[in-house]
Amino acid sequence: MRATSVLRTGTAPLRGVAKLGLEQVLWTRAALTVRRNSRVLSTPAVPSALPKVAPTAVLQDDADWRDAVDEARKRGLPLHRDLPKNWDTVGAAATVLSRVGPTGRVLDAGAARYSTLLIWLYLYGLRDLVGINLEFRRPVHHGHDGCVAFEPGDATATRFEAGSFDAVTCLSVIEHGVPIPDFLAEAARILRPGGVLVISTDYDAAPPDTSGHTAYGAPVHIFSPVEIEELIKHADKAGFDLDGSFSPDHPGRPVHWKRIGLRFTFVRITFTRRAT
Repeated sequence: MRATSVLRTGTAPLRGVAKLGLEQVLWTRAALTVRRNSRVLSTPAVPSALPKVAPTAVLQDDADWRDAVDEARKRGLPLHRDLPKNWDTVGAAATVLSRVGPTGRVLDAGAARYSTLLIWLYLYGLRDLVGINLEFRRPVHHGHDGCVAFEPGDATATRFEAGSFDAVTCLSVIEHGVPIPDFLAEAARILRPGGVLVISTDYDAAPPDTSGHTAYGAPVHIFSPVEIEELIKHADKAGFDLDGSFSPDHPGRPVHWKRIGLRFTFVRITFTRRAT
C-alpha cells in the first residue's frame, strides 16, 4: 500500500528483491507500450484523458477506489498492486495532467521505483520526471533516453533550483514521520508560481489507536481532521493556496492494512503555489 518514505528505512532482502522485480516488470511493460505505439503511429498515442476529479477529497468507500481501478484499466494503465492506492494515483495524475503540459517537469517526493504514478505520467507523454527517496543508493533511469530519473534525495532539502518544477507529488509518504513544515517550505521553494502540489496520506475522521505499531522505521500514524487542517495552515504560511475544500467525513473505511489490523481511509489534498 505504501510508497517508500523519504526517511531512511531498512528493507528486508527478500522484500527488496520483490520490489526490484516489480519495478523491472512495470517499466519494461511501459517501454514496450511506447515502442509499439511509435511503430504504428507517427506520433505515439497516449491513453485517453483521465476523468476530472475533485482536487481535494477523501476516499469515501469501496466504490470510490473500484471506480478508479476501472478508469485505469480502461486506459491500459498498469495498476498499483494494492488496489485502493489507485484512487489517489488517478486523482494525482488527473490533477497534474490538467495543469502541466507535455513539457512540464514533475517531482515525485518519496517515490518508489515500483509505484505507478510516474509510469502513468510517462505514458501520457511527459518526459522530464524525477523521483527522490533517501532509500535510493544510486541514480536509476527509466523511459526513453532515461527521461525518468530516480535518485537519492531528501524531500525536505533537495538539490533542485528554486522554481524548477511545475508539479510536486507526494503520495502516502508524510505519515511516516516527515517534518511537514519543512517539506512544505521546500516544495514551495522548488515549485514555480502557479505550480501544483498534490499530497495524499492515511486519514480517518476518528483515527484508530496506532499505539505500538511501526512501519518503515517510524510509528504508524493516521491523520485526523485537526491535523489535516493544521497541514493546510502550514501550507498557507509556506505560500500555497488550497484547491477545493477539505470535507472531513467519510461513510466507510475502505483501506485495510492487514499486517497491523487497522481500517481507515485516504485523503488527497491539492495546493497551488502562490505568486510572490
